[in-house]
Amino acid sequence: MLIELFARTGRIVIGFLENIGQVLILTGQTVYHLRHLNSTLLVRQMAHLGADSLPIVLLTMLFTGMVMTVQTAHEFVKYGVQSSVGGLVVVAMGRELSPVLTGVVVAGRVGAAITAEIGSMKVTEQIDALRVMAVNPVAYLVVPRLVACMIMAPVLVVFADVIGTVGSYMIATMYPGITSFTFLNSIKVFAVPHDIIGGLVKSMFFGAIVAIIGCHKGLTTAQGAEGVGQATTASVVLSIILIFISNYFLSVLLYR
Repeated sequence: MLIELFARTGRIVIGFLENIGQVLILTGQTVYHLRHLNSTLLVRQMAHLGADSLPIVLLTMLFTGMVMTVQTAHEFVKYGVQSSVGGLVVVAMGRELSPVLTGVVVAGRVGAAITAEIGSMKVTEQIDALRVMAVNPVAYLVVPRLVACMIMAPVLVVFADVIGTVGSYMIATMYPGITSFTFLNSIKVFAVPHDIIGGLVKSMFFGAIVAIIGCHKGLTTAQGAEGVGQATTASVVLSIILIFISNYFLSVLLYR
């Protein structure tokens, strides 16, 4: 029983390290092929991966800002510090909520779509056909998606910051003692540009994680349609885990 437990643990560790190695190799190959970036494919991927995610991001962050204000405004008014509600919300949105929640939304929608599309190409041997035609799959499939995600994720976060603040403003001004001037002035007093810029830097890294993991899982898909489904699920789960882990280190690096 004990030997079997050690053997199973060893297989999991080896499999994890093997995956990390493959992701690092794919990242290196992608960086090498950045000079072959096709602008037409890039624009197409930006529209597909970024613009199509905007409605989901807006809806998510509107209600996040409203809920955050509902949870905090009453207590702030109770203790007489209602003049800091707007600043608190904007700082929290800019530093953490907008980049992390947008990253999760992008992982669920974009990461899954990337894995499903490339995985379907893999199991139907379309990627082998690209190699036969002397087309490098990394340059053709991975590079445009990586660059598109790294560009569009910060753009989505800008919209998330704005709509989250609007949602917070609508709810905050319903409380006695929090006027439009109080809310907007607290943003001016407490928030600084670095709060927003740091969140944009984070989102760029999150976009890269989603693209690389999505492409890696797609390129290593096996076992037909069932394998595509398994790879898609694994892609979303791994991307979200890596987003939360990297968020800690980026927060320490950017805001400590």
